[in-house]
Order: sequence, then C-alpha cells, then structure tokens
Amino acid sequence: MNAAEWSVWSTTARVVVTEPERLPTARALVETMLAEIDQACSRFRSDSELMAAGRSSGPVQVSPLLATLVEVALRAAEESDGAVDPTVGSALCTLGYDRDISTVDVDGLEIPLAVKQSPGWSSVKLTGNTLTIPDGLVLDLGATAKAFAADCSARLVADALDTGVLVSLGGDIATAGPAPEKGWQILVRDQEDDPSCVVRMPAGKAIATSSTRSRQWRRGGRVLHHILDPRTSLPAPRTWRCATVVADHCTDANTLTTAALVLGEDALDMLREHDVPARLVAADGTVRTLGGWP
Repeated sequence: MNAAEWSVWSTTARVVVTEPERLPTARALVETMLAEIDQACSRFRSDSELMAAGRSSGPVQVSPLLATLVEVALRAAEESDGAVDPTVGSALCTLGYDRDISTVDVDGLEIPLAVKQSPGWSSVKLTGNTLTIPDGLVLDLGATAKAFAADCSARLVADALDTGVLVSLGGDIATAGPAPEKGWQILVRDQEDDPSCVVRMPAGKAIATSSTRSRQWRRGGRVLHHILDPRTSLPAPRTWRCATVVADHCTDANTLTTAALVLGEDALDMLREHDVPARLVAADGTVRTLGGWP
C-alpha cells in the first residue's frame, strides 16, 4: 500500500507516495512537520509559541517557523483585501470555538451575537523575527497554517526521498515531485450529501476546499461555524456550502476558498479576477464552476 492515514488536528491526514517503499519515512517526516507547526502556532495549546507571544506585552523575538507562519497569514490577509484575517481569534473564542473542535460543546446555551469589526491584520507587526501583537488580541492562523503545512510537508518528502507525494490535511491537498501516470485523482466533496466530482491534477498542483459545514456547533439553537467575516466578527452567511480552488500552492488555494465563503455572492467576481479553476456549492446544492474547472 502506498498511502498512510491518521487523525490530527481533528481531521484526517493522508500521505500518498509514488514509491511505496518510501511510505514509512514519508509519514514520519510529515508527522514531525505537523508537530513542529502545532507547537509553533496552535491557538489551543497554552504552551504554543504563538500563545506565549500573545501574552507578552510589546515586541517579542519568535522562531523562524512562527515568523514564517505569521508572515503567510498576513500576506493572505493583504491579498484577500482583509477577507482572510488572522485577528478574528478573540471572536472565535467568544463564539465558543476556544479549544480543539473535537472538545467544543456542540450544543451550548445562547450567547449574545454582537456585530463588531475585527481589529484588523495591519495591527499585527512583523519585522524579521520580531512579532508585535496588540494587547488583548488573539491571533488565529487556522485559515492558512494547515494549507501551509500541506505545502511544506509535500515539498519536504519529495526533496528528501526522491518520490512523488500527495499530502492531504482535511480539505487542503498539496503535491510535489512526479505524479502517477494518470495524475493525482482527487475526489472533491465536503460532506457526504454534497454533490461530488473527481479531478485529475498534474504534478506540483494543489487544491483546497473550505466549508461552512465542517466545523460547526450550536449556541441557543443557532448553528455557528468557524469561517468568520472580519467585518462583523460573526460566521459568514451560508451563501456557499463550500468552495474549492486549484492553484500552484495550497496556501494560495485556501486563501481564495476562505475568502470566497466570506464574500458570498461577491466571491464570483473575486475568483474571476484571480483567474483560477474554482468550484462553489451553493446552499441549495447548486454547483457553480469558473476558470476552466477541470
């Protein structure tokens, strides 16, 4: 068998290699990479480097890994015109997503839902490895860190083991090295009741799917989810069940899919502007495709 699967970050990690004998080492490399990223930037660990930085007042020196993770998040915020904003962490905590989703109370008491703009990504300062987080602000790198982990893990395995590789972390999929003869066959589907399709990706491409239904919970009977609109600090309207984009890098694909869910109907113009293959599933199950979707 040339694939390995295990649970991590309340999702499924999957590693596929074109050279089966490389699989055990490939899995070990990916597990190590994920552990390092978790230690660097998890919002759910009091001992993570990110949470320690947030408790510091004023500038703090951080590791090159955390600096890169924050840089990626800030770049995604800038490129999405603020639609993908890492400063929504406090709002997520207020809404009940203050721990790993597997341990969140799925049906809690009603909470007040107040419209409030997020602090904004430009309030976070990063110069080299010096990070300044405003007092009281909780950074959430979840919108980019998982996709970045897929990108880095795939490249690490391909370079270290001289093999083609696919790394899937939930809806974030990156590839590196040579592809199988018929390309990478990817099933695109969020939930089991969603319309699905299979796409064939060439070597080196990535694909990401973001969803308003995969991480959700209830408060006072109201269903909440983890994709927040920074303009309101509330869950984005469910115009789309999910959005999928193919790009050269999983981080870029995920930035666009997250932004699409936040922007609602305006996502169509945004995706056309970026000229990427994209697939949107509307609330009623209708499928929209753009950009020469494969």
